[in-house]
Formats: sequence, structure tokens, C-alpha cells
Amino acid sequence: MSYDRNAWMKKMNQVLAQGPYTDSWESLSEHQTPEWFRKAKLGIFIHWGPYSVPAFGSEWYSRNMYREGTMEFEHHQKTYGLQKDFGYKDFIPMLKAEHFNPEAWAELFEEAGAKYVIPVAEHHDGFQMYRSELSHWNAYEMGPHRDVLSDLNEALHKHGLITGASSHRIEHWWFMGSGRKPLKNGTPAEEWSDIPSLSKTPDDLYWPSTIMDSEDNDNRYATPAPSEEFLEDWMFRTMELIDHLQPQELYFDWWVFQAAAKPYLRKILAYYYNRGAEWNKEVLVITKNDGIPYGCAVPDMERGGFHTMQAEPWQTDTAVGKISWGYTRDNVYKTSDMILQDLIDTISRNGVMLLNVGPKADGTIPEQDQKLLREIGSWLRQNGEAVYGSRPWRISMEGPTAPKEGAFSDQTDSVYSSEDFRFTVNHGHLYIFAMKYPDPVNGVSEIRVHTLAGKDHPAAYEFGALIRDVEVLGYEEKPEWVQKQDALIIRTKTIHTHSPVVFRVEFL
Repeated sequence: MSYDRNAWMKKMNQVLAQGPYTDSWESLSEHQTPEWFRKAKLGIFIHWGPYSVPAFGSEWYSRNMYREGTMEFEHHQKTYGLQKDFGYKDFIPMLKAEHFNPEAWAELFEEAGAKYVIPVAEHHDGFQMYRSELSHWNAYEMGPHRDVLSDLNEALHKHGLITGASSHRIEHWWFMGSGRKPLKNGTPAEEWSDIPSLSKTPDDLYWPSTIMDSEDNDNRYATPAPSEEFLEDWMFRTMELIDHLQPQELYFDWWVFQAAAKPYLRKILAYYYNRGAEWNKEVLVITKNDGIPYGCAVPDMERGGFHTMQAEPWQTDTAVGKISWGYTRDNVYKTSDMILQDLIDTISRNGVMLLNVGPKADGTIPEQDQKLLREIGSWLRQNGEAVYGSRPWRISMEGPTAPKEGAFSDQTDSVYSSEDFRFTVNHGHLYIFAMKYPDPVNGVSEIRVHTLAGKDHPAAYEFGALIRDVEVLGYEEKPEWVQKQDALIIRTKTIHTHSPVVFRVEFL
């Protein structure tokens, strides 16, 4: 398939000319974070593609199956044969999605309490999960033989959920490059890998399969830098994705921080923000690793968070599993309480959580993923008034357990104590999240919140508001409470749970 480059460039220039945004950081910094995003607090991320067929290792199977010495390389040869005989492209017909039910997905995500959904439209592997005019390698022409994301969006909108899309296309510059390297025994790449024969034009699945000078993928000046041809193709694909799916969140993975990508990235953002204005929809762009200057997009911390309160909303993308974003048979799952604690920790510091699930190749969401989402939804129905639409208080936390800081910090489970609390404000009330509620002693559970000590307490931040009442959300019991000079003391007798407990503080 070939496309008219001049037609795409003309389209880009027309949308940029109509405004209100131009492709400069100064102009893009005028874009405001949508109110819907500030209020949403929880979204669903979806990693689903041909990598869901082998369901081994991680969603990076498409790269690692060509990297000699990896477990994916060995697994592939033992299970499917030599890569030259069965390459990554041969998984595509096996992605049948025969049980994909968009309505069932939408019902589940709504039950989970999510307010928006971000499926991966194109992962690093280069396969598009939506109908495309720019490449044959898409789910409408191959595999499921349906416009998966358009069908999903239709169902999600019926349930009132906001939809977005994630593009990882720019990482494709180098992602399949290992398939061009000879094996250690001297076997030339063309004799063992199916990649060199299918990597000559943008319409080839594996193109460009670049061999990088270094394995350091976090280098902003990595060489060889993406070519003009590749960057234009990335820009055109992103334009197509924007117009076809009309996402209200456009998520980019980390490689947009590449120096060579910046002129194209500015054009993409201006195109998208102008389209949002044209559609009369609030839209936002998500970026990692300062790939976009602060204020021009919303920052994301992958599988982690910021240690301190952030002045503007931010997003953490995390997953129900610790090992892989996509479905794998040996993924290690978190518990719903762990996920809820991370959610609370995030929103207390002005963040929003994007929680990933990985569907199977047949289009079903694994039972454990479903179970976790339903448990999270049950808790949110009980405590949602402290979550949705909330804002951070002037103090985000109290207690010995520090917030998770930095990327991939969710690989370590936080161990909370009965002295750990997080705070939000909403509806004129202050909400206390007891991260680990204490077991009863002599029939009574007691917490002491020192941040809410009486006004005479000589703390750095004196709490001067007069408390009228304290109630617990989701339970019939009326808690006993007293505000003393060293702490607000709250006692209950009937609450026995491993999940966080939320108290509403009402003021005079």
C-alpha cells in the first residue's frame, strides 16, 4: 500500500492554519488540562495485539524472539520452530478475537469504576488495532478482520466512558532490529530470520528494523537517529489515528523524547489540539520522561509516582500484573487492596491512575483481571465521593510509609501500617484514607490522625478548622471521635477489613 505524502502534508498544514494552536511550544503551552481528566481518577489501559498469541514473557515478545540468548528466543524455537520458518508476522492470523465482545468489555470497565479507556492502537511491533489506509498490517485486514478499536469505542460511549488511544509507533524505529543481526555461530540474518525480506518500505510490518549503535534506549540522542521518511510516516499514522478514533487522551510512550522527533511532535500536538477545538472536545496528550515540555502535555510516571504533591494533574500508568502489560500465562498479579492503596496514594498527590489489563488472543479478558476490576469497582461504589472529582488537600499524607517514587516502583509492594493516612478534599469535606485499618483490640479499632490535632498542637501545619462530625463511608456504624491536642482519635467496633477505610470529616 502506498500513500500520497503531499496530500497528508497538505492536510497537516490546513489543520495547523485553522488554529487556535501552532506548532511552537509557546502556543502549545496555552492548552489546558481537561476538567474531565482531573475528575476521572481511574482509567483502563489495554495492551492487546499479536503478542497476546504466544502469551509468553511480555508484550515485548516481538522483539525478544529475535534476540539470541533471551528466554523468548529459546521458547520460540522450541514451540514454533526457527524464526525464518515462523516469524512474528505468523502470529497475526492466530489473533482471531473470536470471542471479542465490546459490550462485555464496556460493562466490565464501567463496573470497575473507570471513567476513561485507553487501548494501545499500535504497539512497538507495528501492527495497528484499527482500520488503516496507511498500512495493510492492521486488524481490519488481518487477524480479527474487524476495526477493533472503533467497535470498542462505540460500546464504551454507550456506557458514558471517555475513550482515548495510545501510539507506540515511534519505538518501531529500532524495535525489530535484532532480527537483522547474525547469530553467534555466524549464521547470516537472512538465513535464520524472516525480517530482512520484509523491511524495505513503510508498508512492510518490520520496516525499518534499525540496528542501533547502542542498546541504551533511554538516550535522547541515540544513533542512528530516526530518518525523515520514518518520522513523516509516524506523523501521518498519528494524524490518521486522531481523525479515525477522535481520542480524548492521546498517549505516547517514552521515545518521543528523541531530539530528531521534536519538529514532528510539535506538529502532531498542534494538529491534535486543533482537532479537539474543532470537535468541541476536551483533549490531552500524555508523555513520559519529559518528552514534551512541562505545561504542553500531562506528565506520566510509568508504574510509579512522584514523591511530592504536584501542582498540576499527572498520570501513573500501572497494571494488574507485575511482569507484563499484555496477557501472559505466568503473569504475577497484584491484589485489589494493593491497587487501591496505589490509587489512593496517587490521587492524594493530584494524580490519576491508568490501570492496564491484557486480553487474551480470543478477545476475552482473563478471569483474574475481571475479578480484580470488580473488587476495585465495589470499593469505589462505597467510597467514590472521596475519589471522583476530589482535589488534593494542602497535606497529602501522614505516616511512616513513603509514597512510591520513580518509574517501576510498583514492583515493590508498599507495606502500610495503621499509622498511614492519605487525604483528599471534595464536596466541602476532608476525607481521611486509613491505608491499613487496625484489627480490634478488646473489641475496638482505633486510629490517631496527628495532622488533624487540635489547634493548640504545636505542629508545623496547625489544623484550625472546627470539626462538626466524622463519619465512615460504606458502613452503618457511627464512629466515636474526639479531637485532642495531639491527634484526632477515631474508634469503631464493627469494621473488620483489609481494604482501606475512608472517613468523612465535616466542618462547622
